[in-house]
Amino acid sequence: MLLAIFLLPMTGYISTGFATADEQAQHTNPRADYWRQVRDNTNGYSAVKGRETNELIQGSGETWRQLRNGPVALIGSGLLIFTLAVLTVFYVWRGKVELTHPRTGKTIERWTLNERRLHWVTAGLFVILTVTGLSLLYGRAVLIPLFGHHGFAAYADLAKWFHNILGPLFMIGLILMIVNWASLNLFNRIDLEWFKQYGGMVGDSHPSAEKLNAGEKLFFWCLVFAGIFLCLSGLVLDFPNFNQERELIQLSHLIHVVTAIGLIAFSLGHIYIATIGTEGALEGMVTGQVDTAWAEQHHDLWAKEVMNKEPDSH
Repeated sequence: MLLAIFLLPMTGYISTGFATADEQAQHTNPRADYWRQVRDNTNGYSAVKGRETNELIQGSGETWRQLRNGPVALIGSGLLIFTLAVLTVFYVWRGKVELTHPRTGKTIERWTLNERRLHWVTAGLFVILTVTGLSLLYGRAVLIPLFGHHGFAAYADLAKWFHNILGPLFMIGLILMIVNWASLNLFNRIDLEWFKQYGGMVGDSHPSAEKLNAGEKLFFWCLVFAGIFLCLSGLVLDFPNFNQERELIQLSHLIHVVTAIGLIAFSLGHIYIATIGTEGALEGMVTGQVDTAWAEQHHDLWAKEVMNKEPDSH
């Protein structure tokens, strides 16, 4: 009896659906051809001349919207959640990589004051751009239920303003990083062995490394190449009045979002290793100095070179 109660409405829904389909097949929408031409970007006539003259409705805009709000947003959120889950599981399993020898109390300089300023300013800009960018991408689904439409509209206006203004500043920081640190990030055979031993993150080995190990070099070049795509696509979006058409703006937006999400996911790993993942790693970028025990464990080749030049460490 209960099964019949549930099934009868369903059969009615199905039969109604077939009847509607037959009716639609017999009565073709008289404006179907018109909208088909719209989606094909068929030209019309516009009195005002300029970019995209006579293009009354741009059909590719709907394709862009479906990609942005569909697979790009869905896969992007999945990638970020997956990355955070993997890092959490890895930390529970591995824990923090601690120093194998007691601290000596002697330190050597790892980063100068100007290098630390460059790092923290660029990193701070990246964090703000990440928060504002993700807010604009997922705001409708995540923030409107929390803040309401009016609250989110006010926040989105502010987030968009910060994102547009700070983006070019991040580009300047990226260029300065490339100029200052590209020579330190060239790969060699030492890095190959570092990768073979998983950088000492798995097991008890501590592979040799120069001032920057292979993992840091890999992140640097990912930052460089992803940053180039981010900056170029961001400039197209930031300054839309340089005669670029909407198709280019839409393509640039998709490139910008996909590249940004990939770089954010990679940066989560970098942040993990530099903070809770490795004892003493953050000290070098905060104070500029690292204990010689840390230097010899994680960057032995660089430590040997520095201590041979400066036998009287702090």
